[in-house]
Amino acid sequence: MKKFYLLFIGVLSMSLVDAQDISDALRFSQNDIQGTARFRALSGAFGALGGDMSALSLNPAGSAVFSRSHMSFTLSNLDVENDTRYFNGANNSNTSDFDINQGGAVFVFASNTNSPWRKFTVAIAYDKTNDYDDNWKARGLNTNDDGDFSNSIASYFYDYAKGKRLDEISTFPGETITDAYRAIGNQYGFAHQQAFLGFESFIVEPDDINNDANTTYLSNVSAGNFDHDYTYSSTGYNGKVTFNAAAQYQDNLFLGLNLNSHFINYQRTTLLFEDNINVGSIVNSIEFENYLSTTGTGFSFQLGGIMKLSPEVRVGITYDSPIWYTIEEESSQYLATVREDSGSNVTQVVNPDVLSVFPEYRVQTPSKISGSLAYVFAKQGLISFDYSRKDYSKTKFKPTSDAFFADQNDVISNILTDASTYRLGAEYKHEQFSFRGGYRYEESPYANGSTIGDLTGFSLGLGYNFGNTKLDITYDRSEQSFETPLYNFGLLDTANIDRINSNITLSLSFNI
Repeated sequence: MKKFYLLFIGVLSMSLVDAQDISDALRFSQNDIQGTARFRALSGAFGALGGDMSALSLNPAGSAVFSRSHMSFTLSNLDVENDTRYFNGANNSNTSDFDINQGGAVFVFASNTNSPWRKFTVAIAYDKTNDYDDNWKARGLNTNDDGDFSNSIASYFYDYAKGKRLDEISTFPGETITDAYRAIGNQYGFAHQQAFLGFESFIVEPDDINNDANTTYLSNVSAGNFDHDYTYSSTGYNGKVTFNAAAQYQDNLFLGLNLNSHFINYQRTTLLFEDNINVGSIVNSIEFENYLSTTGTGFSFQLGGIMKLSPEVRVGITYDSPIWYTIEEESSQYLATVREDSGSNVTQVVNPDVLSVFPEYRVQTPSKISGSLAYVFAKQGLISFDYSRKDYSKTKFKPTSDAFFADQNDVISNILTDASTYRLGAEYKHEQFSFRGGYRYEESPYANGSTIGDLTGFSLGLGYNFGNTKLDITYDRSEQSFETPLYNFGLLDTANIDRINSNITLSLSFNI
Protein backbone atom coordinates (compact mmCIF):
# COMPACT_ATOMS: atom_id res chain seq x y z
CA MET A 1 0.00 0.00 0.00
CA LYS A 2 1.36 3.40 -1.02
CA LYS A 3 -1.26 5.73 0.47
CA PHE A 4 -0.36 7.27 3.83
CA TYR A 5 -1.04 10.38 5.90
CA LEU A 6 1.08 13.49 5.51
CA LEU A 7 0.99 16.36 7.95
CA PHE A 8 3.41 18.70 6.25
CA ILE A 9 1.89 21.91 4.94
CA GLY A 10 4.60 22.17 2.31
CA VAL A 11 3.46 18.96 0.65
CA LEU A 12 -0.18 20.00 0.98
CA SER A 13 0.53 23.28 -0.78
CA MET A 14 1.95 21.45 -3.79
CA SER A 15 -0.87 18.95 -4.06
CA LEU A 16 -4.12 20.87 -3.96
CA VAL A 17 -3.60 23.63 -6.50
CA ASP A 18 -5.25 21.68 -9.32
CA ALA A 19 -8.68 23.18 -8.51
CA GLN A 20 -7.85 26.64 -9.93
CA ASP A 21 -8.52 27.38 -13.58
CA ILE A 22 -9.13 30.16 -16.08
CA SER A 23 -12.60 30.96 -14.73
CA ASP A 24 -11.14 31.83 -11.32
CA ALA A 25 -8.61 34.21 -12.83
CA LEU A 26 -11.12 35.89 -15.15
CA ARG A 27 -13.77 36.29 -12.46
CA PHE A 28 -11.60 38.67 -10.48
CA SER A 29 -10.21 40.51 -13.52
CA GLN A 30 -13.54 41.97 -14.60
CA ASN A 31 -15.45 44.90 -13.11
CA ASP A 32 -19.05 45.87 -13.63
CA ILE A 33 -20.35 49.45 -13.58
CA GLN A 34 -21.20 50.18 -9.98
CA GLY A 35 -21.23 53.38 -7.93
CA THR A 36 -23.40 56.49 -7.60
CA ALA A 37 -26.65 56.92 -9.48
CA ARG A 38 -25.23 59.81 -11.51
CA PHE A 39 -22.16 57.78 -12.46
CA ARG A 40 -24.30 54.84 -13.57
CA ALA A 41 -26.75 57.11 -15.40
CA LEU A 42 -23.93 58.13 -17.77
CA SER A 43 -22.89 54.44 -18.08
CA GLY A 44 -19.62 55.28 -16.31
CA ALA A 45 -18.43 57.79 -18.95
CA PHE A 46 -16.81 60.03 -16.35
CA GLY A 47 -13.09 59.85 -17.03
CA ALA A 48 -12.81 63.48 -18.20
CA LEU A 49 -15.44 64.93 -15.89
CA GLY A 50 -14.75 64.24 -12.21
CA GLY A 51 -16.85 65.91 -9.57
CA ASP A 52 -18.50 62.62 -8.51
CA MET A 53 -17.44 60.16 -5.80
CA SER A 54 -17.49 57.20 -8.18
CA ALA A 55 -15.77 59.22 -10.89
CA LEU A 56 -12.64 59.40 -8.75
CA SER A 57 -12.57 55.59 -8.63
CA LEU A 58 -12.34 55.74 -12.43
CA ASN A 59 -9.90 58.67 -12.71
CA PRO A 60 -8.21 59.76 -9.45
CA ALA A 61 -7.87 63.33 -10.74
CA GLY A 62 -11.65 63.59 -10.53
CA SER A 63 -11.64 64.55 -6.84
CA ALA A 64 -9.73 67.76 -7.60
CA VAL A 65 -12.70 68.95 -9.69
CA PHE A 66 -14.79 69.35 -6.54
CA SER A 67 -14.97 72.96 -5.36
CA ARG A 68 -16.23 72.01 -1.89
CA SER A 69 -15.90 69.03 0.40
CA HIS A 70 -18.46 66.41 -0.53
CA MET A 71 -20.01 63.13 0.64
CA SER A 72 -22.33 60.56 -0.96
CA PHE A 73 -24.01 57.22 -0.21
CA THR A 74 -25.70 54.83 -2.64
CA LEU A 75 -28.24 52.02 -2.42
CA SER A 76 -28.87 49.68 -5.34
CA ASN A 77 -31.18 46.84 -6.26
CA LEU A 78 -29.75 44.30 -8.71
CA ASP A 79 -32.02 41.97 -10.66
CA VAL A 80 -30.45 39.14 -12.70
CA GLU A 81 -32.54 37.19 -15.20
CA ASN A 82 -31.12 34.13 -16.96
CA ASP A 83 -32.65 32.35 -19.94
CA THR A 84 -30.86 29.02 -20.24
CA ARG A 85 -30.88 26.50 -23.09
CA TYR A 86 -29.39 23.03 -22.69
CA PHE A 87 -30.01 20.56 -25.51
CA ASN A 88 -33.83 20.21 -25.68
CA GLY A 89 -34.47 22.06 -22.40
CA ALA A 90 -35.12 25.73 -21.67
CA ASN A 91 -35.29 27.39 -18.25
CA ASN A 92 -35.67 30.84 -16.77
CA SER A 93 -34.41 31.99 -13.37
CA ASN A 94 -34.31 35.27 -11.53
CA THR A 95 -32.22 36.70 -8.66
CA SER A 96 -32.76 39.99 -6.86
CA ASP A 97 -30.41 41.62 -4.38
CA PHE A 98 -30.49 44.91 -2.44
CA ASP A 99 -27.25 46.38 -1.14
CA ILE A 100 -25.18 49.44 -0.23
CA ASN A 101 -22.75 49.66 -3.10
CA GLN A 102 -21.00 53.02 -2.59
CA GLY A 103 -20.02 55.48 0.08
CA GLY A 104 -17.31 58.06 0.51
CA ALA A 105 -16.16 61.59 1.15
CA VAL A 106 -13.72 64.04 -0.39
CA PHE A 107 -12.15 66.94 1.52
CA VAL A 108 -11.06 70.04 -0.38
CA PHE A 109 -8.23 72.27 0.83
CA ALA A 110 -7.92 75.53 -1.12
CA SER A 111 -4.53 77.20 -1.40
CA ASN A 112 -4.26 80.58 0.35
CA THR A 113 -1.01 81.53 -1.36
CA ASN A 114 -0.05 82.68 -4.83
CA SER A 115 1.06 79.14 -5.66
CA PRO A 116 -0.03 77.78 -9.05
CA TRP A 117 -1.40 74.79 -7.12
CA ARG A 118 -4.94 76.04 -6.60
CA LYS A 119 -6.21 73.30 -4.27
CA PHE A 120 -5.53 69.86 -2.86
CA THR A 121 -8.00 67.10 -2.11
CA VAL A 122 -7.95 63.88 -0.13
CA ALA A 123 -10.71 61.31 -0.24
CA ILE A 124 -11.71 57.89 1.01
CA ALA A 125 -14.33 55.85 -0.81
CA TYR A 126 -15.85 52.39 -0.89
CA ASP A 127 -17.17 50.93 -4.14
CA LYS A 128 -18.57 47.50 -4.89
CA THR A 129 -16.87 46.60 -8.16
CA ASN A 130 -18.71 43.37 -9.01
CA ASP A 131 -21.73 41.44 -7.76
CA TYR A 132 -21.76 37.63 -7.89
CA ASP A 133 -25.35 36.94 -6.79
CA ASP A 134 -26.61 34.66 -9.52
CA ASN A 135 -28.43 31.38 -10.15
CA TRP A 136 -29.43 29.39 -13.20
CA LYS A 137 -30.58 25.91 -14.17
CA ALA A 138 -29.70 23.69 -17.12
CA ARG A 139 -32.16 20.87 -17.79
CA GLY A 140 -32.34 18.65 -20.83
CA LEU A 141 -31.64 15.32 -22.49
CA ASN A 142 -27.93 15.22 -23.30
CA THR A 143 -27.57 13.20 -26.50
CA ASN A 144 -24.38 11.82 -28.00
CA ASP A 145 -23.83 10.04 -31.31
CA ASP A 146 -20.15 9.26 -30.68
CA GLY A 147 -20.83 5.90 -29.05
CA ASP A 148 -19.13 6.81 -25.75
CA PHE A 149 -20.14 8.25 -22.38
CA SER A 150 -18.38 11.62 -22.73
CA ASN A 151 -21.80 13.27 -22.28
CA SER A 152 -22.13 11.77 -18.79
CA ILE A 153 -20.67 12.99 -15.51
CA ALA A 154 -19.13 9.50 -15.39
CA SER A 155 -16.55 10.77 -17.90
CA TYR A 156 -15.42 13.33 -15.28
CA PHE A 157 -14.53 10.61 -12.77
CA TYR A 158 -13.24 8.18 -15.41
CA ASP A 159 -10.85 10.73 -16.91
CA TYR A 160 -9.47 11.55 -13.47
CA ALA A 161 -9.04 7.85 -12.61
CA LYS A 162 -7.11 6.86 -15.74
CA GLY A 163 -3.47 6.06 -14.99
CA LYS A 164 -3.77 6.26 -11.20
CA ARG A 165 -2.92 3.32 -8.97
CA LEU A 166 -5.88 1.69 -7.27
CA ASP A 167 -4.29 1.95 -3.82
CA GLU A 168 -3.99 5.73 -4.33
CA ILE A 169 -7.74 6.22 -4.89
CA SER A 170 -9.35 3.74 -2.48
CA THR A 171 -9.87 3.21 1.24
CA PHE A 172 -7.83 0.95 3.48
CA PRO A 173 -9.71 -1.87 5.20
CA GLY A 174 -11.52 -0.28 8.14
CA GLU A 175 -10.76 3.26 6.97
CA THR A 176 -13.64 5.73 6.74
CA ILE A 177 -14.54 7.68 3.63
CA THR A 178 -13.74 10.89 5.51
CA ASP A 179 -10.26 9.80 6.56
CA ALA A 180 -9.40 8.39 3.14
CA TYR A 181 -10.62 11.48 1.23
CA ARG A 182 -8.61 13.78 3.50
CA ALA A 183 -5.46 11.65 3.33
CA ILE A 184 -5.61 11.30 -0.46
CA GLY A 185 -6.00 15.06 -0.80
CA ASN A 186 -3.08 15.69 1.54
CA GLN A 187 -0.74 13.40 -0.35
CA TYR A 188 -1.89 13.33 -3.96
CA GLY A 189 -4.24 16.26 -4.43
CA PHE A 190 -7.53 17.23 -6.03
CA ALA A 191 -7.36 14.95 -9.08
CA HIS A 192 -6.87 11.82 -6.96
CA GLN A 193 -9.79 12.86 -4.75
CA GLN A 194 -12.08 12.98 -7.80
CA ALA A 195 -10.92 9.51 -8.88
CA PHE A 196 -11.54 8.30 -5.31
CA LEU A 197 -15.13 9.57 -5.44
CA GLY A 198 -15.67 7.78 -8.75
CA PHE A 199 -14.29 4.48 -7.46
CA GLU A 200 -16.07 4.47 -4.12
CA SER A 201 -19.40 5.29 -5.79
CA PHE A 202 -19.02 2.41 -8.30
CA ILE A 203 -18.98 4.79 -11.27
CA VAL A 204 -15.52 3.54 -12.29
CA GLU A 205 -14.40 -0.05 -11.95
CA PRO A 206 -10.75 -1.25 -11.94
CA ASP A 207 -9.80 -3.94 -14.44
CA ASP A 208 -8.20 -5.89 -11.57
CA ILE A 209 -9.70 -4.97 -8.20
CA ASN A 210 -7.26 -7.28 -6.37
CA ASN A 211 -4.19 -5.52 -7.74
CA ASP A 212 -3.06 -2.39 -5.89
CA ALA A 213 -0.95 -1.41 -8.89
CA ASN A 214 -3.94 -1.44 -11.26
CA THR A 215 -4.09 1.74 -13.37
CA THR A 216 -6.77 0.90 -15.95
CA TYR A 217 -10.51 1.28 -15.42
CA LEU A 218 -13.85 0.88 -17.08
CA SER A 219 -17.11 2.74 -16.57
CA ASN A 220 -20.23 1.27 -15.02
CA VAL A 221 -22.20 3.88 -16.98
CA SER A 222 -22.87 2.90 -20.58
CA ALA A 223 -22.96 5.17 -23.60
CA GLY A 224 -26.25 6.73 -24.60
CA ASN A 225 -28.48 9.61 -23.57
CA PHE A 226 -28.57 11.25 -20.15
CA ASP A 227 -31.18 13.37 -18.40
CA HIS A 228 -29.39 16.26 -16.74
CA ASP A 229 -30.70 18.65 -14.11
CA TYR A 230 -27.92 21.10 -13.21
CA THR A 231 -28.18 24.02 -10.78
CA TYR A 232 -25.67 26.84 -10.38
CA SER A 233 -25.95 29.25 -7.45
CA SER A 234 -23.46 31.91 -6.35
CA THR A 235 -23.31 34.81 -3.91
CA GLY A 236 -20.74 37.44 -2.99
CA TYR A 237 -19.01 40.46 -4.42
CA ASN A 238 -15.76 42.26 -5.14
CA GLY A 239 -15.15 45.57 -3.44
CA LYS A 240 -12.44 48.13 -2.97
CA VAL A 241 -11.58 50.90 -0.55
CA THR A 242 -9.80 53.81 -2.23
CA PHE A 243 -7.45 56.30 -0.63
CA ASN A 244 -7.21 59.27 -2.96
CA ALA A 245 -5.05 62.36 -3.24
CA ALA A 246 -5.34 64.95 -6.01
CA ALA A 247 -4.47 68.51 -6.87
CA GLN A 248 -5.43 71.28 -9.27
CA TYR A 249 -2.57 73.06 -11.05
CA GLN A 250 -3.45 76.56 -12.25
CA ASP A 251 -6.91 76.61 -13.83
CA ASN A 252 -6.83 73.76 -16.29
CA LEU A 253 -4.87 70.76 -15.02
CA PHE A 254 -6.00 68.16 -12.45
CA LEU A 255 -3.76 65.30 -11.29
CA GLY A 256 -4.52 62.42 -8.93
CA LEU A 257 -3.40 59.15 -7.35
CA ASN A 258 -5.46 56.28 -5.95
CA LEU A 259 -4.21 53.55 -3.65
CA ASN A 260 -6.78 50.75 -3.66
CA SER A 261 -7.35 47.94 -1.19
CA HIS A 262 -9.43 45.16 -2.79
CA PHE A 263 -11.30 42.28 -1.22
CA ILE A 264 -13.13 39.20 -2.51
CA ASN A 265 -16.02 37.29 -0.97
CA TYR A 266 -17.43 34.59 -3.25
CA GLN A 267 -19.38 31.38 -2.68
CA ARG A 268 -20.62 28.93 -5.32
CA THR A 269 -22.65 25.72 -5.21
CA THR A 270 -23.28 23.44 -8.19
CA LEU A 271 -25.56 20.40 -8.13
CA LEU A 272 -26.07 17.85 -10.91
CA PHE A 273 -28.70 15.10 -11.08
CA GLU A 274 -28.10 12.62 -13.88
CA ASP A 275 -30.32 9.69 -14.87
CA ASN A 276 -30.09 7.15 -17.67
CA ILE A 277 -31.80 4.00 -18.89
CA ASN A 278 -28.98 2.99 -21.21
CA VAL A 279 -28.54 -0.68 -22.05
CA GLY A 280 -25.70 -2.18 -20.03
CA SER A 281 -25.51 0.60 -17.42
CA ILE A 282 -25.03 -0.62 -13.88
CA VAL A 283 -25.15 2.91 -12.42
CA ASN A 284 -28.35 4.64 -13.54
CA SER A 285 -28.53 7.70 -11.28
CA ILE A 286 -25.86 10.12 -10.05
CA GLU A 287 -26.09 13.13 -7.72
CA PHE A 288 -22.95 15.31 -7.57
CA GLU A 289 -22.65 18.47 -5.47
CA ASN A 290 -19.71 20.88 -5.19
CA TYR A 291 -19.27 23.87 -2.90
CA LEU A 292 -16.54 26.51 -3.20
CA SER A 293 -15.79 29.48 -0.95
CA THR A 294 -13.24 32.09 -2.03
CA THR A 295 -11.85 34.99 -0.03
CA GLY A 296 -9.01 37.27 -0.95
CA THR A 297 -7.33 40.63 -0.63
CA GLY A 298 -5.47 42.69 -3.17
CA PHE A 299 -3.74 45.97 -3.93
CA SER A 300 -3.63 48.26 -6.95
CA PHE A 301 -2.95 51.88 -7.80
CA GLN A 302 -4.21 54.37 -10.36
CA LEU A 303 -2.68 57.47 -11.89
CA GLY A 304 -4.85 59.96 -13.71
CA GLY A 305 -5.11 63.41 -15.15
CA ILE A 306 -7.79 65.75 -16.51
CA MET A 307 -7.09 68.81 -18.61
CA LYS A 308 -9.42 71.58 -19.73
CA LEU A 309 -8.45 72.35 -23.30
CA SER A 310 -11.03 75.14 -23.33
CA PRO A 311 -13.95 76.13 -21.08
CA GLU A 312 -16.02 73.49 -22.89
CA VAL A 313 -13.60 70.67 -23.80
CA ARG A 314 -11.95 68.33 -21.30
CA VAL A 315 -9.76 65.28 -21.83
CA GLY A 316 -8.73 62.64 -19.32
CA ILE A 317 -6.33 59.75 -19.12
CA THR A 318 -5.97 57.02 -16.50
CA TYR A 319 -3.58 54.16 -15.93
CA ASP A 320 -4.87 51.28 -13.79
CA SER A 321 -2.14 49.01 -12.49
CA PRO A 322 -2.67 45.27 -12.25
CA ILE A 323 -4.45 44.08 -9.12
CA TRP A 324 -2.22 41.80 -7.10
CA TYR A 325 -4.53 39.37 -5.28
CA THR A 326 -3.78 36.82 -2.59
CA ILE A 327 -6.59 34.25 -2.55
CA GLU A 328 -7.70 31.44 -0.25
CA GLU A 329 -10.28 28.78 -1.10
CA GLU A 330 -12.27 26.08 0.66
CA SER A 331 -14.33 23.37 -0.96
CA SER A 332 -16.51 20.37 -0.15
CA GLN A 333 -18.09 17.61 -2.23
CA TYR A 334 -20.94 15.11 -2.07
CA LEU A 335 -21.66 12.19 -4.38
CA ALA A 336 -24.43 9.60 -4.42
CA THR A 337 -25.30 6.91 -6.96
CA VAL A 338 -28.03 4.34 -7.54
CA ARG A 339 -26.87 1.09 -9.15
CA GLU A 340 -28.43 -2.20 -10.05
CA ASP A 341 -27.13 -5.09 -7.93
CA SER A 342 -28.65 -8.57 -8.16
CA GLY A 343 -31.93 -7.21 -9.44
CA SER A 344 -32.24 -4.51 -6.77
CA ASN A 345 -31.45 -0.81 -6.73
CA VAL A 346 -28.71 0.05 -4.25
CA THR A 347 -27.91 3.60 -3.18
CA GLN A 348 -24.26 4.41 -2.54
CA VAL A 349 -23.50 7.67 -0.71
CA VAL A 350 -19.95 9.02 -0.74
CA ASN A 351 -20.03 11.99 1.60
CA PRO A 352 -16.51 12.82 2.83
CA ASP A 353 -17.90 15.63 5.01
CA VAL A 354 -14.50 17.34 4.63
CA LEU A 355 -13.90 21.03 4.07
CA SER A 356 -10.72 21.06 2.01
CA VAL A 357 -8.67 24.19 2.68
CA PHE A 358 -6.52 25.06 -0.31
CA PRO A 359 -3.18 26.81 0.12
CA GLU A 360 -2.93 30.50 -0.71
CA TYR A 361 -2.28 31.36 -4.31
CA ARG A 362 -1.87 34.65 -6.15
CA VAL A 363 -3.53 36.16 -9.20
CA GLN A 364 -2.31 39.19 -11.11
CA THR A 365 -4.99 40.84 -13.22
CA PRO A 366 -4.08 42.83 -16.35
CA SER A 367 -3.46 46.57 -16.29
CA LYS A 368 -5.74 48.98 -18.12
CA ILE A 369 -5.36 52.29 -19.93
CA SER A 370 -8.32 54.64 -20.42
CA GLY A 371 -8.85 57.81 -22.42
CA SER A 372 -11.78 60.22 -22.07
CA LEU A 373 -13.26 63.23 -23.83
CA ALA A 374 -16.06 65.49 -22.63
CA TYR A 375 -17.84 68.58 -23.89
CA VAL A 376 -19.55 70.76 -21.26
CA PHE A 377 -22.31 73.16 -22.31
CA ALA A 378 -21.74 75.77 -19.59
CA LYS A 379 -24.23 74.90 -16.83
CA GLN A 380 -26.80 73.33 -19.14
CA GLY A 381 -25.38 69.91 -19.79
CA LEU A 382 -22.59 67.74 -21.14
CA ILE A 383 -21.62 64.87 -23.42
CA SER A 384 -18.87 62.45 -22.41
CA PHE A 385 -17.09 59.53 -24.05
CA ASP A 386 -14.70 57.01 -22.47
CA TYR A 387 -12.56 54.33 -24.11
CA SER A 388 -10.47 51.73 -22.30
CA ARG A 389 -8.47 48.66 -23.29
CA LYS A 390 -7.41 45.67 -21.21
CA ASP A 391 -5.43 42.62 -22.35
CA TYR A 392 -6.94 39.69 -20.44
CA SER A 393 -4.35 37.29 -21.86
CA LYS A 394 -1.87 38.93 -19.46
CA THR A 395 -3.77 37.55 -16.44
CA LYS A 396 -1.45 35.33 -14.42
CA PHE A 397 -1.50 32.79 -11.63
CA LYS A 398 1.52 33.06 -9.38
CA PRO A 399 4.10 31.85 -8.61
CA THR A 400 4.78 31.35 -12.31
CA SER A 401 7.53 28.87 -11.40
CA ASP A 402 4.82 26.40 -10.30
CA ALA A 403 4.33 23.87 -13.12
CA PHE A 404 0.53 23.75 -12.81
CA PHE A 405 0.22 27.54 -12.73
CA ALA A 406 2.58 27.81 -15.71
CA ASP A 407 0.28 25.49 -17.69
CA GLN A 408 -2.79 27.51 -16.68
CA ASN A 409 -1.06 30.74 -17.72
CA ASP A 410 -0.33 29.22 -21.14
CA VAL A 411 -4.04 28.36 -21.46
CA ILE A 412 -4.99 31.91 -20.47
CA SER A 413 -2.62 33.48 -23.00
CA ASN A 414 -4.08 31.32 -25.78
CA ILE A 415 -7.79 31.60 -24.94
CA LEU A 416 -8.17 35.17 -23.66
CA THR A 417 -7.47 38.32 -25.64
CA ASP A 418 -7.44 42.10 -25.36
CA ALA A 419 -10.82 43.78 -25.16
CA SER A 420 -12.07 47.34 -25.57
CA THR A 421 -14.82 49.12 -23.67
CA TYR A 422 -16.79 52.10 -25.02
CA ARG A 423 -18.95 54.32 -22.83
CA LEU A 424 -21.07 57.28 -23.85
CA GLY A 425 -23.03 59.52 -21.49
CA ALA A 426 -25.03 62.74 -21.60
CA GLU A 427 -26.69 65.08 -19.10
CA TYR A 428 -29.12 67.96 -19.54
CA LYS A 429 -30.02 70.36 -16.71
CA HIS A 430 -33.27 72.30 -16.38
CA GLU A 431 -33.65 74.37 -13.22
CA GLN A 432 -33.17 71.93 -10.31
CA PHE A 433 -33.61 68.82 -12.49
CA SER A 434 -30.96 66.82 -14.32
CA PHE A 435 -31.86 64.34 -17.07
CA ARG A 436 -29.26 61.71 -17.93
CA GLY A 437 -28.64 58.81 -20.23
CA GLY A 438 -25.82 56.51 -21.30
CA TYR A 439 -24.74 53.58 -23.45
CA ARG A 440 -21.88 51.11 -23.13
CA TYR A 441 -20.35 48.32 -25.17
CA GLU A 442 -17.77 45.86 -23.84
CA GLU A 443 -15.95 43.36 -26.01
CA SER A 444 -15.58 39.74 -24.99
CA PRO A 445 -12.38 38.81 -23.13
CA TYR A 446 -12.35 35.48 -25.00
CA ALA A 447 -10.65 35.15 -28.38
CA ASN A 448 -13.59 33.06 -29.65
CA GLY A 449 -16.04 35.79 -28.65
CA SER A 450 -18.64 33.24 -27.53
CA THR A 451 -17.64 31.65 -24.22
CA ILE A 452 -18.45 35.09 -22.85
CA GLY A 453 -20.11 37.31 -25.43
CA ASP A 454 -19.97 41.06 -25.93
CA LEU A 455 -21.93 43.17 -23.48
CA THR A 456 -24.31 45.98 -24.41
CA GLY A 457 -26.10 48.23 -21.96
CA PHE A 458 -27.96 51.49 -21.53
CA SER A 459 -28.93 53.73 -18.63
CA LEU A 460 -31.45 56.46 -17.77
CA GLY A 461 -31.34 58.73 -14.74
CA LEU A 462 -32.94 61.69 -13.02
CA GLY A 463 -31.47 64.05 -10.43
CA TYR A 464 -32.84 66.84 -8.27
CA ASN A 465 -30.69 69.56 -6.69
CA PHE A 466 -31.97 70.84 -3.34
CA GLY A 467 -28.99 73.17 -2.96
CA ASN A 468 -26.35 71.56 -0.75
CA THR A 469 -28.08 68.20 -1.12
CA LYS A 470 -28.73 66.17 -4.27
CA LEU A 471 -30.92 63.13 -4.81
CA ASP A 472 -30.35 60.95 -7.87
CA ILE A 473 -32.05 57.83 -9.21
CA THR A 474 -31.00 55.67 -12.16
CA TYR A 475 -32.17 52.62 -14.04
CA ASP A 476 -29.58 50.70 -16.05
CA ARG A 477 -29.73 47.44 -17.97
CA SER A 478 -27.18 45.24 -19.72
CA GLU A 479 -27.36 42.08 -21.81
CA GLN A 480 -24.73 39.41 -22.38
CA SER A 481 -24.61 35.80 -23.61
CA PHE A 482 -22.53 32.93 -22.27
CA GLU A 483 -21.58 29.40 -23.34
CA THR A 484 -20.79 27.89 -19.96
CA PRO A 485 -19.43 24.33 -19.60
CA LEU A 486 -21.00 22.40 -16.75
CA TYR A 487 -17.51 21.22 -15.72
CA ASN A 488 -14.00 22.04 -16.85
CA PHE A 489 -12.99 18.38 -17.10
CA GLY A 490 -14.74 15.32 -18.48
CA LEU A 491 -18.31 16.56 -19.03
CA LEU A 492 -17.62 19.65 -21.16
CA ASP A 493 -21.05 20.25 -22.70
CA THR A 494 -22.17 23.85 -22.38
CA ALA A 495 -25.30 25.64 -21.27
CA ASN A 496 -26.21 28.66 -23.41
CA ILE A 497 -27.24 31.55 -21.18
CA ASP A 498 -28.73 34.90 -22.12
CA ARG A 499 -28.36 37.17 -19.09
CA ILE A 500 -30.06 40.48 -18.38
CA ASN A 501 -28.83 42.61 -15.48
CA SER A 502 -31.17 45.39 -14.34
CA ASN A 503 -30.37 47.91 -11.62
CA ILE A 504 -32.23 50.64 -9.81
CA THR A 505 -29.83 52.92 -7.98
CA LEU A 506 -30.54 55.71 -5.49
CA SER A 507 -27.88 58.15 -4.28
CA LEU A 508 -27.85 60.92 -1.71
CA SER A 509 -24.99 63.43 -1.87
CA PHE A 510 -24.29 66.67 -0.07
CA ASN A 511 -21.61 69.25 0.52
CA ILE A 512 -19.90 69.24 3.90
